[in-house]
Amino acid sequence: PRRYEDRQDDLWTIYNRIQESLLKGGLSGRTAQGKRTHTRAINGIDGDVKLNRALWVMAESLLETLK
Repeated sequence: PRRYEDRQDDLWTIYNRIQESLLKGGLSGRTAQGKRTHTRAINGIDGDVKLNRALWVMAESLLETLK
């Protein structure tokens, strides 16, 4: 979490943390070849809408499996 307030473990807070991290970029990771990489920020409205729609669908399906 980027802020202290985001340390809760409920679905809504985790959803918002993931959304913010993906939109702002800067997450470190590794490629399939093992090289270090960082995610880029999403600046375009089309990418933003696609990402939000995909995140919402994943959150809804996760919520259904938890019920």
